Amino acid sequence: MGHLTTRDAYRNLEDRINWFTQGAPPSDTLYKILQVLYTEKEAKWVSLLPVRPFTLKKAARIWGTTEAKAEKLLDHLCDKALLVDSEYHGQRQFVMPPPMAGYIEFALMRTRGDIDQKYLSELYYQYMNVEEDFVKDLFFATETRLGRVYVQEPVLTNDKTNHILDYERATHIVEEARYIGLGLCYCRHKAYHAGHPCEIDAPWDVCLTFDNAARSLAEHGEYARLISVEEAKDVLERSYASNLVQIGENVREHPAFICNCCGCCCEALQAARRFSPMQPVATTNYIPKVSLDKCIGCGKCAKVCPILAISLEERTGENAGKKKRAVVDEEICLGCGVCARNCPTGAIALERRPVQVITPVNSTHRFVVQAIEKGTLQNLVFDNQAFANHRAMAAVFGTILKLPPLQQALASKQFKSVYLDRLLSMYRKKQD
Repeated sequence: MGHLTTRDAYRNLEDRINWFTQGAPPSDTLYKILQVLYTEKEAKWVSLLPVRPFTLKKAARIWGTTEAKAEKLLDHLCDKALLVDSEYHGQRQFVMPPPMAGYIEFALMRTRGDIDQKYLSELYYQYMNVEEDFVKDLFFATETRLGRVYVQEPVLTNDKTNHILDYERATHIVEEARYIGLGLCYCRHKAYHAGHPCEIDAPWDVCLTFDNAARSLAEHGEYARLISVEEAKDVLERSYASNLVQIGENVREHPAFICNCCGCCCEALQAARRFSPMQPVATTNYIPKVSLDKCIGCGKCAKVCPILAISLEERTGENAGKKKRAVVDEEICLGCGVCARNCPTGAIALERRPVQVITPVNSTHRFVVQAIEKGTLQNLVFDNQAFANHRAMAAVFGTILKLPPLQQALASKQFKSVYLDRLLSMYRKKQD
């Protein structure tokens, strides 16, 4: 693996991490974080791996070792949640999780004694809550967001329930998942160790992962435990009762996670507060509307709003007196429904937004669109200066062909691919 200094090993790992569309801006704090999560040898191993899924055979070839030794190393990295494994057509594959949702959270999704979780939490707080470059890059570097909010289904009236789409319902996501994993809330775990405990004392055991990620995290290191659909729905109910916001991967089909978030600890909701009116996550397709006849100005909705999007204002008019009313800032509202759940008079109802929020179909769709927006599309196809396999290429190109013309043009420019240009030309002629 060459003769690298300790500094080189971690810097090379930083470079490899930043091949992701979602990266991690280098800093002394990130360097210290990587030193906690990875030994020097692990940093050397992982810095050589592709960012796309790869096989045992490929890892052995890259590392210049036998498949038996490579498998032992890969299992060790999975046990530390630095890799996630899966099975595709009977063949085991591995992939590096992105920084978030990924290896940053995994380190605190259970209590563990092999690393100093208090020290790591303090580093996380410095990196994300003080330095802020990572949070800005994570939530605002692309127009297409990493996460999206789910509406709290219990607050929808019957006529609204009839119009909610399957992918907008957290209950549908858990019903469709092959595996469901339950772990500790990384955000509240981190905040506790960093000396900023949750202000609303929300439950910790509410972090949901799905499918391959859930199975891998459960089988390696017990970062999550596999649960039933009924248990997952109980998690949602407990989270609703604690006024938590459901934020999941911003895709329609098979999202990898759903977090149950509080405004005081969650990086996304904190970003919504700090960088308002920019929204760090995609909103729901709902917006709360306040009935002035029913509103008594009690302020409960304003108190529970996780991003401080509701205020109380003096009523105007001859018969208004000194009563106040709740006012929703629709420009920043996430449409989660926490306010409606807490209104004692039923003065708040959720209405469909006039403009539908567009959600990527799946992870490949989201990766491609975000990469186009960030100018890193080539990283999805080229890795270690080699072409991706045909399946990966086909998935990326297939997604590009379904994008609007402007995004297709940006993709073509970034790829500098004659093949893609011809594909787009043929596709347009066929559409005409």
